[in-house]
Amino acid sequence: MDNARKFFIDGAWVEPLGTATLDVIDPATEQAFETIALGTVADAERAIAAARAAFSAWAATAKADRLAVMKRIATLLEARNDEMGDVISREMGAPLAMARSDQAGIGLYHFQETIRAMESFAFDYMQGTTRILHEPVGVVGMITPWNWPMNQIAAKVAPALATGCTMVLKPSEIAPLSAVLFAEILEEAGVPKGVFNLVQGDGPTVGAVLAAHPDIDMVSFTGSTRAGIAVAQAAAPTVKRVHQELGGKSPYIVLRSADLADAVSLGVSKIMDNSGQSCNAPTRMLVPAEQMEDAIVAARAAADAIRVGPPADPETQIGPLVSQAQFDKVQGLIRKGIEEGAELVAGGPGRPPHLNAGYYVRPTVFARVTNDMTIAREEIFGPVLSILGYETVEQAIEIANDTPYGLAAYVQGAPAEAKAVARQLRAGTIRLNRSAWDGAAPFGGYKQSGNGREYGKFGLHEFTEIKGIVGDGDA
Repeated sequence: MDNARKFFIDGAWVEPLGTATLDVIDPATEQAFETIALGTVADAERAIAAARAAFSAWAATAKADRLAVMKRIATLLEARNDEMGDVISREMGAPLAMARSDQAGIGLYHFQETIRAMESFAFDYMQGTTRILHEPVGVVGMITPWNWPMNQIAAKVAPALATGCTMVLKPSEIAPLSAVLFAEILEEAGVPKGVFNLVQGDGPTVGAVLAAHPDIDMVSFTGSTRAGIAVAQAAAPTVKRVHQELGGKSPYIVLRSADLADAVSLGVSKIMDNSGQSCNAPTRMLVPAEQMEDAIVAARAAADAIRVGPPADPETQIGPLVSQAQFDKVQGLIRKGIEEGAELVAGGPGRPPHLNAGYYVRPTVFARVTNDMTIAREEIFGPVLSILGYETVEQAIEIANDTPYGLAAYVQGAPAEAKAVARQLRAGTIRLNRSAWDGAAPFGGYKQSGNGREYGKFGLHEFTEIKGIVGDGDA
């Protein structure tokens, strides 16, 4: 990749000011296949200065002009979708077909959905005699993770561009190459210089600058709750807006009115998707206590049927975890579940027996888990499911809400009952039964899962300041 060791600043690919580099590891082989430059404080400051200089002109552009840029980006994302999927598959291990359809495809979808929302979004309207203006918040620092690279990048960049903000993106240094390709697409689409800037680097260096710098008006962060706290603390002295999508420990409630076998099988597939590396994964399955044995049988069958293998193999359903560090963390938590007395019903420690290299984890299911066990409290971020029993629906709701997180929840059962339960769950997004993913629905969490919302019109609101001009309508 020609620009892997460069940064995109002020409309051009530039050489880094420092000399540090980092190998990008293919998680399927544990071998380096590319090298990126790591940014310095000075690199980040150079990008911030470019975004600040470009802000006034971009903020003043007409809505129609910004829409035209957004549509060019969407066209190019669609044209280069498979190329983007190939890059994501290589850098973070997603199966190739899934990387093209879901990982790359969701970035295009966010731009398309933001365009739809933008077309009907009122940036300027009257409320009585007061004019209400939604104006761009300013220069935005963006820090994104490795697990769904294009999802998180597009969910921030699209609304920021749409509202007239300028920005500096620091993608994950573990899966950074999709961001390079994305920057090339924005360059080709004719995004004005300085509006979008990309600096690679780690959190303690580049990320810390974006969070603390006085010329950054907003920091939008997706990642762990631990890192989110550090970002908020760094941002506090300048009282900038902090927008965060953090961790999750989402409950999956199977009501007695549900088809147990179908609901359990669906729940297993949802947690195993993307090798369990999704912040909204339904990691705690709650089933009626008297149906625990039947749930175990269904979960074991579903987990054992999942094919783990190389991302390029068309038969592969889940690939490796992203890194050695993530593999070690997940293996440690699997062992912790066994030590604390949870019943291991599928998978377990170690790689699948047919794989002797790569960060592969066996699809793992624990049953008879209690909500005080480590595997029920901590975000594992791997293909590991915990099944808990409940006696009453009220107890299921209590267990579901007994977590510091509140990003998502899932309910399976008769529609009327499932809807009633959903209203009592403390989470930002509730999925009922086999409902399709909705990219226009608000996405974000309660409690320690963050603040603010992404997607569609909700994302547009997050990147604007609201101004009221009182008396503007007076004669």
